[in-house]
Amino acid sequence: MSLNRNELRKKIKVVCSALLTEKGYISFVDIFMKLDYLSVDEYEAWRMKKHPCLEQVIHINLSKISFIMKEVRTLSRAGKLIESNTAYMSWGKGKKIPLRFSKSGKPAIEKLYSTHFLKRETERNRNCGRPRRPSGATSR
Repeated sequence: MSLNRNELRKKIKVVCSALLTEKGYISFVDIFMKLDYLSVDEYEAWRMKKHPCLEQVIHINLSKISFIMKEVRTLSRAGKLIESNTAYMSWGKGKKIPLRFSKSGKPAIEKLYSTHFLKRETERNRNCGRPRRPSGATSR
């Protein structure tokens, strides 16, 4: 069953919230897997260099991929998450090479796919249950 944009937007919000709680960050690869547009097996095959780019194994068209990525960026900016570029290197034997996400391989598109959205440090510390010293406090 294909979701319309409003239904997909709602599902993206739920998935983003779950990923932040579970992992402390959001990545597009995780989003596509949670939405069932990318299987774990296909993701791992891409990481093992069995597919030239991730877009080949995501089971939706580029328009829907673009919509999802835009929605995630909008939610992340509204939530004041930190954008962090992450290097995706191949797994397995042999030389580790940077993996390609898009069929075009354009650097701007590759950068978008590899961006992770992180919780701010204070939120991560709060969620870890560590006691926080008040600002200006010194250790004895």
